[in-house]
Parts: sequence; structure tokens; C-alpha cells
Amino acid sequence: MTRARPAPGPPVATYSIVARDPESGFLGVAVQSHHFAVGSVAPFARAGVGAGTIQSFARRIYASEGLRLMEEGASAGDALRRLLARDHHMDYRQAAMVDTQGRVVAHTGRACIPEAGHHLGDEYVCLGNMLLQAGTWEAMGEAFEAAGGDLPRRLLAALEAAQAQGGDLRGRRSAAMRVVAPAPTGDPGEDTPLDLRVEDHSHPVSELRRLVDLWAAYDHNTRGGHHLRHGDYDRAVAEFERAEALAPEESELVFWRGVALVNAGHAQEARVLFRCLFRESDHWALMLTRVARSGFLPDTPGLLGGLIPKEHRNTPEVRSAIQTDGA
Repeated sequence: MTRARPAPGPPVATYSIVARDPESGFLGVAVQSHHFAVGSVAPFARAGVGAGTIQSFARRIYASEGLRLMEEGASAGDALRRLLARDHHMDYRQAAMVDTQGRVVAHTGRACIPEAGHHLGDEYVCLGNMLLQAGTWEAMGEAFEAAGGDLPRRLLAALEAAQAQGGDLRGRRSAAMRVVAPAPTGDPGEDTPLDLRVEDHSHPVSELRRLVDLWAAYDHNTRGGHHLRHGDYDRAVAEFERAEALAPEESELVFWRGVALVNAGHAQEARVLFRCLFRESDHWALMLTRVARSGFLPDTPGLLGGLIPKEHRNTPEVRSAIQTDGA
């Protein structure tokens, strides 16, 4: 009797999607697993190169070598075939890649623990192993194709569809998403606009959606800050409004919308926002004085005194700033 070859390390059972957005050219990968901190193991992506995932007894050289091969000109299919050809444990692996031209490839080894399989679509691939139900990968693809919105939200729709099918047989624990630009710029913030991980959570996909919403909110906040620094106050207000609409519970987003409103000539509207913040904490009054000192508010005599009520002037620094301001 032939003895089975031992499995190469602990399994990383997961479901995932790797995709290219044909409109923007952005590349993305999203994963969920019962494995702890799957984001540090399975997904990989690099701007202007490609994206992918390695799961089921994951070997991270698939990430480093796969990206290197694609960067040197190999297609996603060629890169994965070359990696599998030199892997003595290829039957245990599950992997997928997409390149900048939207070419996708996947491999589900015959020794992957059931249910395991993959589905190739138009510039995307869905895959999973150790799942509760067969066909989960097809359900992911249908959800991805039907979803609206940007690439991150379409990736989320695929993960949520997998979870609705029962997801990982063992349960759920971690999730991750990475999105990269279609071409490198040399600026890490531009090259990898989204890189989120949920390391250990009872509902990792739901938590990942919350983080994606927060990421979008703070992205608008960053854009608003750019317009604020360049004196384009109306555009700054609009971006801060979008940010606050996505995450109204985030006090800092409210604060910066107030700052933009003051600069745009709407001090009365800003005053209402600030007073709500001051009731949360007098630190926001202190923050406002320091923002003014750094030149983010108009140099108008009495402005700070009009924005900060007397009952919130509780630190020497705030009182001194208001006195210097001329109120």
C-alpha cells in the first residue's frame, strides 16, 4: 500500500476572490478564513503587477515569486504554472492570480479538503476550500457580477455571498482586503489605496465591511483636507460632508467639516457642530485653538471667542488663545 504524502504544514482554509475592475484597472483581492490573521498569509497584490491569493497549506513564496514573475512580464497563467511545476505539494495548494490585463488563473489541488473548487469569470476568479457547501465559488461570482459600486464593495458582496452559503466549515475568524492601482506611481498611498485586515473577530466579513466604510469616509476626509489646505473651501466642505455621511459617529470627521464651514463663510452652521463636539469633550475646544494657531482658520479677530462658549474655556491654553484672538 502506498502511504499518503504528509500535508505540508497547517491548512489555511478560506474563501476568496481575486479581480480586476475593467473600468478603473484597479486590482483587488479579498479573503475570509477560520485561520487566524489570514491577511498576513493568503492575499497579495502590487500596483501595476497583479493580485492573487495562496491558500490551503499556504506557502507564501507563491506571493513573492508570483508577483516577481508577473512584474518581469509573465501572464498570471504562466506565473502560476511555473510555481506549481516546482512545488512537490501542489496537490495540496489552492491559488489564484490576476494580472494587469485582466487575465485570471486558478488552481485547486486534488488533495485540498472538501468542499473545494474555483470559478473563473470575466477578469475575476472565486475560490475556496474546506467550505460547508460545494458551489459556494459560483455564488460568489454571481454576487460579484450583480453588485454595484466600486471594486471594494463588489469584493465584499462576493465574501458575503460565500458566508450566506455557510462559508468555512470550521467557522469564521479573520478577513482581509487589498486593492492596488493599475500602474505604480512611487507613492505607496497611491499605489495601495486600501489594505485592511480583520485578524480575529466573531463576524469578520461584517467587520471588514465596517472598515471599508470607514476607509471610504477617511478617504473623503483626506481629500477634503487637501482642498482646505489649497483654499478651495467649497470643495473641502463637500468632501467633508461625504465623509461624515459615511461615518456620522466619527467626531473627527464632524470637526473638520466645521473647520471647512468656517473657512467657507458659514460660521453659524459650524458653531452648531462644534458645540455638539464640545459637549463630548473639551479637548475639541483645545483642538480648535491649535488648528487656528496653525493657520487652518481665518485670521479674524474674535473668531475663536464666537466659536467656543464660555463654559468650554476650561484650560489656560484655550483662555489664552481666545484672549489673544481679541474676544
